[in-house]
Amino acid sequence: MAVFHYNTEQPYGADPDLHLLFWGREQCQPGHSFGPGLRDYYKIHFIHSGTGRIEAGGQIHSLIPGQAFLTYPGIVNAYAADEDNPWEYSWIAFTGAKVDHLLRRTSLTPECPVFPIQGKAMEGLYEQLTEIAKDEGVLDLRLTAVLYQFLADLLRAVPGESGVQAYRGLRNQHVEKALHFLQSHYCEDISMEQISEMLQLDRKYMSALFKQAVGMPPSQYLLGFRMAKACELLTRTDCTIGEIARSIGYADALLFSRMFKKSHGCSPKQYRERHANLTL
Repeated sequence: MAVFHYNTEQPYGADPDLHLLFWGREQCQPGHSFGPGLRDYYKIHFIHSGTGRIEAGGQIHSLIPGQAFLTYPGIVNAYAADEDNPWEYSWIAFTGAKVDHLLRRTSLTPECPVFPIQGKAMEGLYEQLTEIAKDEGVLDLRLTAVLYQFLADLLRAVPGESGVQAYRGLRNQHVEKALHFLQSHYCEDISMEQISEMLQLDRKYMSALFKQAVGMPPSQYLLGFRMAKACELLTRTDCTIGEIARSIGYADALLFSRMFKKSHGCSPKQYRERHANLTL
């Protein structure tokens, strides 16, 4: 069932700089589709769960949760929810004289309209707009302000050539912060959700950035870092297996032993015995 919300405020002038038309959310039925067809406004769908595909400019793109796609006015496109795992998405539709200029500053094109949902502001855009709509006093100003903020986030998420260097610097900062967090908190019960919240990035997007820079997802890096610390403790201290497990973030010594054996091919006890010649 789809839920629609319309902007009841009329735009100022015949051709406003930016104007939000409507927004909504829907859990699609299997195979639910649109097109091939075109519209006279810009529309962005944000995928929250499930999967589907879009065909635009002769290209077919498969989408998963954490991604979004943009459709352009006057451009024929078609999209459909998966038959077995149909997507749930929210959307916004907008128009304005400045939109084309702003989108030209991104790397998005009618042929490549897919981008990551980066940060809580994008992911929670539907809820934010719906809450603002309850305030009728300055509705037009607040909705437009949120739309401008979203477009600013979009320019940072998928910058064009002029913004590539700035984007790479920001991406490297995100990865460095994630590495520092993992190396500082490996002895705690941490999750990938904590890291993504700290960075204010979508979890899947954060993991993809990390894997691209480091060569492995953050969960695999954390496991390797913990096992390396365990090896140090096994060879350089006389701590018990339980003490070592707790020291690297495992409350369950049996779980630690299983993970260690999977990583090194032997139990922690066997590893210690093999390296007994090292100085404690």
